[in-house]
Amino acid sequence: MAVPTLRCGFSGSRWTFALVDRGCRHRTVATFNWIRGQSSVAQQPLHTAQKPRKGAQEWAAVVGLEIHAQISSNSKLFSGAEVRFAAPPNSLVSFFDASLPGTLPVLNRRCVEAAVMTGLALNCHINQKSLFDRKHYFYADLPAGYQITQQRLPIAVNGNLAYSICVGKQQREITKTVRVKQIQLEQDSGKSLHDDLRSQTLVDLNRAGVGLLEVVLEPDLSCGEEAATVVRELQLILQALGTSQANMAEGQLRVDANVSVHHPGEPLGVRTEVKNLNSIRFLAKAIDYEIQRQISELENGGEILNETRSFDYKLGCTVPMRDKEGKQDYRLLLVSKCRNICGVGACFSSG
Repeated sequence: MAVPTLRCGFSGSRWTFALVDRGCRHRTVATFNWIRGQSSVAQQPLHTAQKPRKGAQEWAAVVGLEIHAQISSNSKLFSGAEVRFAAPPNSLVSFFDASLPGTLPVLNRRCVEAAVMTGLALNCHINQKSLFDRKHYFYADLPAGYQITQQRLPIAVNGNLAYSICVGKQQREITKTVRVKQIQLEQDSGKSLHDDLRSQTLVDLNRAGVGLLEVVLEPDLSCGEEAATVVRELQLILQALGTSQANMAEGQLRVDANVSVHHPGEPLGVRTEVKNLNSIRFLAKAIDYEIQRQISELENGGEILNETRSFDYKLGCTVPMRDKEGKQDYRLLLVSKCRNICGVGACFSSG
C-alpha cells in the first residue's frame, strides 16, 4: 500500500501544501494566503483548482452609496398628513397616501427648499427645471404600485463632499473628496411588520409618502471605514442645515451600499447592493464583509451575482435577498399629466 506524501511549494506570496496519495486519482490541496494575514483551507480535487495568476492577490474595491434622509417637515411630500415618529399604526394616512382613486398630489414647498439647501451645501449645481418620475414595482407597503421619485432630472447634480480619514500606523490624517452624482426628492414607502408567530405580515402606512432626500454618491470609496466617515460627515451637515434630523435609530437616515471588486487595471467587477443599513457601525462592517466575501468567491473560482443583499447584524454577514432589478424592470415614466408635481415650482403646499 502506497504511503501518502506531503509536498509543499512557494509561489510569490502563497504557500501550497499537497497531500499526495498515489492510490487515489485526486489529491487534496490546502492553500494558505499570507498576504491578508489569513489562512484558508480549500478542500477540492487538484484538477479543479485554478493556478494563481500573476497579481492574483491584488484586489481593488469600489464602493458607492445611496443615502436616504428623511426631510424635517411637518407634513408629507405630496399630502397634508402629519409626520410623527412612533404614532399608532395607520393613524397618519391621507387619502392620497392610501392611493384612493381620484386623489392628486400637491408638492410640499418645505421639501423642495430642503433639497436646494442640501445641494448648495454639497457644492451641487441646482437645476432650474426638475421633473418627477414614476418608479414601478409591486410590494405590499406601496399602495399605488409605484413610487414618485426623480431619475432623469433631479433637483441637484454634480457636487462633492470632503471628508477626513486617518491612515497608516501613525494615523496620519488626510482629506479626501467623494463626488455627489445627484440629490433627488422621493416618497418613502410604508412599513411591513412580519409576525413569524402567526405567519402573517401587517402593513403600517404612517411612513408612506414621507419626503426623502436621496443623495447618490459616485463609487469613489474603497472600504467600510471611508463609507462610514462620509455618512457621518453628511449626517452632521444635514443636522446643521436643519434639513433632516438624520436620526438613524428612528430610521431617518438609511444607506444602500453598492460594492464590487476587481484587479487594478481591469474592468470593474459585478456589483452587489447591500440594502437598508441604519447604523454607521453596521455600514462599515457590511461593506468590509462584502468585499472579503467577493474576493474569496472569485479566488475560489466562483462568480459574483448582480443581486440585492441585506446585512445580518447577529451573524455579522450579508445574506441574499433577491436578484438586482435594472432600470427597465422599474418601467420609469415621466409624471407628465399631473401639473401639480411635473415641474418643481408649479404648485406648492405650505409644508
